Amino acid sequence: MTLPPEFPENAPIPRADVYHFRSVAIAGIALLAVLHLHLLPALFAGVGGFVLYRSLRARVRAHLDSTRAPWITYLLLAVVLVAIGFAMFEAFELLLSASSGGLAKLLRLLADTLDSIRTTAPDWIATKLPDSAAALQEAVSSWLRSHAAQVQQWGREALRILLYLVLGLAIGILAGAAAPQPEPSAPLMRLAQHRLVQLALAFRDIVAAQLRISLVNTLVTAAYLLVILPLFGYKVPLSHTLVAFTFFASLLPIVGNLLSNAAIVLAALTVSPWLGGVSLAFLVVVHKLEYFLNAHFVGNRIQVPAYALLASMLVLEAGFGAAGLVAAPVYCAWLTRELRGGRWI
Repeated sequence: MTLPPEFPENAPIPRADVYHFRSVAIAGIALLAVLHLHLLPALFAGVGGFVLYRSLRARVRAHLDSTRAPWITYLLLAVVLVAIGFAMFEAFELLLSASSGGLAKLLRLLADTLDSIRTTAPDWIATKLPDSAAALQEAVSSWLRSHAAQVQQWGREALRILLYLVLGLAIGILAGAAAPQPEPSAPLMRLAQHRLVQLALAFRDIVAAQLRISLVNTLVTAAYLLVILPLFGYKVPLSHTLVAFTFFASLLPIVGNLLSNAAIVLAALTVSPWLGGVSLAFLVVVHKLEYFLNAHFVGNRIQVPAYALLASMLVLEAGFGAAGLVAAPVYCAWLTRELRGGRWI
């Protein structure tokens, strides 16, 4: 099945009859099945690839003739994907490569943190901490040996998610690059195409809102690390790097915030345990406020009340865990589009 060549903002939608209702209901069940089968990474990668290709193609066609537009679109898409992959590789290389000293810096940071905590913590806490970075490394190695099966399971899960992302991205790009076809006359095919287009539009809206959330998180973190703490005489190591990391990590809902928060608390602990505790409390408050910030930005983008979006996040998180929490904004945006397009709300 091929998709419509473009997805305009006001895409035509079949009239709100029984077939339309059934197609929306079936699509909703399919989206829940995606969560149940743990295929959310593939779905988001596929829709993201589709939206990215169509967006690039629309911009290229606005400036070039139709004969050269496909090749320029492929070139731009390749450049974007290679740039993303290169940035991720360089980030891991900087952090973990022995040649860059990233791993050594991390171990020194952990050792400084242990020394700082040991000198100020109560005796019953200090006696339970490793005596040195080498002792910490041995403790980590011992834990890894005792949980080898669990670590292997995590590795297999990571590879599975990576495979789903690659396959989903390939499917989405192929769907976006499919030759334009006239809208089919068969009701089933026509309704299925419209459901997919509405999902792509909903995904685009959520990504735009998430970018705004990332900018706000970065500004708040920068104000805390670069302005507020220096005013009180504290300087957290790698502050500028942590601010940049917060921006990119915040583009990934939930998990990204956990990673950036852990990095900030770890860096603050090297200054003093008290500052680490204050930073943790600050980040917990910011993290909780983000639920409402997310609901505000996304709600304005898709014209959904904040309480309705929060309710969808609560329900899907209860039913499907973290994956449901990540999927809730996109699913809610899609359902709202369908209900508004069918004139049911």
